[in-house]
Amino acid sequence: MRKYIAEFIGTFTLVFFGCATVIFMREEVGLLGVAFAFGLSVVAMAYAVGPISGAHLNPAVSLGAVVAGRLPMSDFLGYVVAQFLGGIAAAAVLYVIASGRVGGFDAAANGFAQNGWTKYGMLSAFLFEATATFLFLTVILGATQQGASAIYAGLVIGLTLVAIHLAGIAVSGASVNPARSFGPALFAGPAAMSQVWLYFVAPCLGAVLAGALFRMGVTRHAPVPA
Repeated sequence: MRKYIAEFIGTFTLVFFGCATVIFMREEVGLLGVAFAFGLSVVAMAYAVGPISGAHLNPAVSLGAVVAGRLPMSDFLGYVVAQFLGGIAAAAVLYVIASGRVGGFDAAANGFAQNGWTKYGMLSAFLFEATATFLFLTVILGATQQGASAIYAGLVIGLTLVAIHLAGIAVSGASVNPARSFGPALFAGPAAMSQVWLYFVAPCLGAVLAGALFRMGVTRHAPVPA
């Protein structure tokens, strides 16, 4: 249960800080600020709850870890439920805060940090989410495997998420995380919910591929000879 609580808190933090920056501060900090808000949230939670649960904060990461043999299947459902609940709870808190805006707030009209594709088509968004998640999982599994330097793992993973956002916010919103996408979409209206399927399917495909390559030893460190 400690692991599941840690995943809830970690995912809550990621969605809260990242999406709050989009909703309240995007004009002030720009896309660079948004990218760092998500990335630094991961860095913080990697060191805060990583020793308890591994700080997946993302159902796709947990799925990739299962495929890679790094997470027992018995823990997978608990991780995913905790992550989705964390994302929904964070979005609910943000909705209450946003509703206090002077002059009113309409999540569907104003936007609620939901992911979606507008400037680029569905195929572009799908390919970006799948590819970015594959690369993200490759970094996560490599940075946290036995023999890697644990001291810098959280920083490396967080900065990779920054890079993903800088590369793909305009293409797909740069989610690579079903829980991050689902929470805000619940409050953003039917249009956002109609697109959220992509942020389940594409990240999971990328995660499964990264996990499978790691398990086969393609992206895993060779054991050091005795």
